[in-house]
Amino acid sequence: MDTFALIATIGVALFFTYTNGFHDSANAIATSVSTRALTPRAALAMAAVMNLAGAFLGSGVAKTVSEGLIETPHGSSGMAILCTALVGAIVWNLITWYFGLPSSSSHALFGGMVGAALAGGIAVYWTGVVEKIVLPMFLSPIVGLVLGYLVMALIMWIFRKANPHRAKRGFRIAQTVSAAGMALGHGLQDAQKTMGVVVMALTIADVQEHNEIPVWVKIACALMLSLGTYAGGWRIMRTLGRRIIELDPPQGFAAETTAASVMYTASFLFHAPISTTHVITSAIMGVGATKRVSAVRWGVAKNIIMGWFITMPAAAIVAAVCYWIVKLVFG
Repeated sequence: MDTFALIATIGVALFFTYTNGFHDSANAIATSVSTRALTPRAALAMAAVMNLAGAFLGSGVAKTVSEGLIETPHGSSGMAILCTALVGAIVWNLITWYFGLPSSSSHALFGGMVGAALAGGIAVYWTGVVEKIVLPMFLSPIVGLVLGYLVMALIMWIFRKANPHRAKRGFRIAQTVSAAGMALGHGLQDAQKTMGVVVMALTIADVQEHNEIPVWVKIACALMLSLGTYAGGWRIMRTLGRRIIELDPPQGFAAETTAASVMYTASFLFHAPISTTHVITSAIMGVGATKRVSAVRWGVAKNIIMGWFITMPAAAIVAAVCYWIVKLVFG
C-alpha cells in the first residue's frame, strides 16, 4: 500500500507539472507571439526546450519547497496529505485555465499544501509560509511593475531618435532572445517546485533521508513541464498577449527581460519560489504604463490580481475537501 501510495503521489505530482506547463506556457511566449516576433508553434517549441534546460540549472528553489512549509509525517497519512495537496493545485489550474485567468500554479501548489495539512491535522510552519511564499508573492509583482516601467522608459530614451520601423524590426529579433530567457527562468523556477514535492514524497515513504534531488526526479519533472509547455495554453495567452495591452516589439522585449531578470535573481540569490505568472503580468502592466496609464486595461488587470489573491485559499479549500473525501473512503 505504501509503495502504491508513493507511486500514485509521484504520478499526481508529474501531472501537476504537466498542467503547470500548459497553464504557464503563456508566461514565456505570449508577448513574443502577440508582437509576431515568433509564430505560436515556433515559440512553444523554443519554450519547451528552454524549460527543459532551465530545470537543470539549480536546486535551491526545490530545497526551499521541500522543507520549512508543512510538517511531513511518515506513512500513509503524510502521503495522503501530499497527494491531495497536489490534487487541489491541479483542480485550480484547470479552472483558471478554462477561464483564461493567468493565476499562479506555484501558489495553487502552496495553497494546496497548507489546506491539506490543516485538514490532516499536521503542523503548518506559518513563519516559513509567510517568509518563503507570502512576502515574495507581494514583493515580486511590485518589483516587476516598477522595473518594467523603468526598463521601458530607458529603451524609449535610448532609441528616441531611431527610425521607428527599423527599431521595431530589431526588437522583434531581440525578442527571440528575451523570450528564450523567460522560458529558461520558468523552467528554473517551476520544475524545481515539483522536484521539491517529489523529494518530500520520497522522504515520507522512507525511500531517502536527505533532501538531495535524485537525477531521475530532475529528468521526469523537466520532461513533464516541457511537454505541458508544448501543449500550449492558448486561452491564457490571449489574456497576457492582448487583453492587458496591445504590445509592440520594444514593449515585449522590455517585459520579458524584466521578468527573466527577476526570476534569475530570486532563484540564484534568494532561492525564493516566486510566481512566473505574477512577474510577467506585472512587468507587462509596468511597460504598458509608459505609453500612458490609460493604455493598460486596468479592469482586466484588476480581475487578474483578484485571481492572484484567491488562488491560495481556493486551492487550500479544494485540497482540504479532497483530503476529507480520501479519509472517508479509505479510512
